[in-house]
Amino acid sequence: MKLLIATNNPHKVEEFREIFADLPLEITFPREEGLDFEPEETGNTFEENAIIKATAFAQVSGLLTIADDSGLEVDALGGEPGVYSARYGNTPKNDHRRRYELVLEKLRDVPDEKRTARFRCALAIVLPRMVVDVVEGTIEGRIAHAPAGSGGFGYDPIFWIPEYGKTLAQVSAAEKHRISHRGRAARAAIPILKKLAESE
Repeated sequence: MKLLIATNNPHKVEEFREIFADLPLEITFPREEGLDFEPEETGNTFEENAIIKATAFAQVSGLLTIADDSGLEVDALGGEPGVYSARYGNTPKNDHRRRYELVLEKLRDVPDEKRTARFRCALAIVLPRMVVDVVEGTIEGRIAHAPAGSGGFGYDPIFWIPEYGKTLAQVSAAEKHRISHRGRAARAAIPILKKLAESE
């Protein structure tokens, strides 16, 4: 049984491949299936957008599909960037640096104790005719005063994890998969995906 992971983001592809390596499913991605489209994410929540994306790919491919929507919520910014994390400030899609610099600019005079933030991920598991489940993962932290680290992507260089004394861009890939919002959501999906594989 194939599992289509509805992303072509190379960083996410790598993360999901590692996390799902032991699943009794053949992991595939849109590019490998000749699918080249991006559903419009019109939802107001991560859960809604994950379902929109997974449903669109499941219906076109006829495969069991998962899709995530995730982002950064900064308390001092009223929860921004939130669902607009990937296009915050109308920045180009691949301009991660400009987006995190925008967050840093907005928080320039905000003290440490008020720089609380979290990464949140919703992961939808969908069959062509039905939504099976949506699981979530969250990691709490703070926004650093300056970027640090070369790992990860997106806002990782400014997301400080107090208990590690590092940003998410400074931890190892294995550690990130274990503690990140996406890693936690993906692991929550594993028993559901195993059950679907066994019922096939």
